[in-house]
Amino acid sequence: MADRQDVSRIVPLNNVPPQDIERLLDAAFGTDRHGRTAYLIRDGMPWLPALSVAMLTEGGELAGSLQCWPVALTRSDGSQKPLIMVGPVAVAPEHQGTGLGRAMMDAAVAAARTCGTEPLMMIGDPEYYGRFWGFSAEGTAGWSCPGPYEPRRLLALPVDGSPVNGQGMLGPRRSPAI
Repeated sequence: MADRQDVSRIVPLNNVPPQDIERLLDAAFGTDRHGRTAYLIRDGMPWLPALSVAMLTEGGELAGSLQCWPVALTRSDGSQKPLIMVGPVAVAPEHQGTGLGRAMMDAAVAAARTCGTEPLMMIGDPEYYGRFWGFSAEGTAGWSCPGPYEPRRLLALPVDGSPVNGQGMLGPRRSPAI
């Protein structure tokens, strides 16, 4: 495993060639990743440059990426509550377990708070994402997804501390911000 010292910096993800990002995502999650529920939720949306980051090695190689996406909770009346979906958090296999994912999450959550964005949401491990950043399933019980998911893994984080709740279906946002 690589030492964290081999990784020199976090940069905006838009500084990385798209084909490098795709190769990293394939290596981290497999080439069949496009059928996952998270992909359905953000279908057709561009990732948000202000919140999406990459981790580069000292040699300039891509070691990790984190993308954030404009999504929304669409209520039964058709109105949308804007949210930002965090993920995938991808780390190259040879760098996994070295803290890169955590460093990228720190950067993305800090950027969201600085920008005063909409609440963050993700599908993830509540014990891990709750412990370090405060993500929880509290308030997401009324949310549905366009594919299979475990309700306990549907997490939210209000960047301003206000409660996140509501009922509806998660999906692409009609008019992205940021």
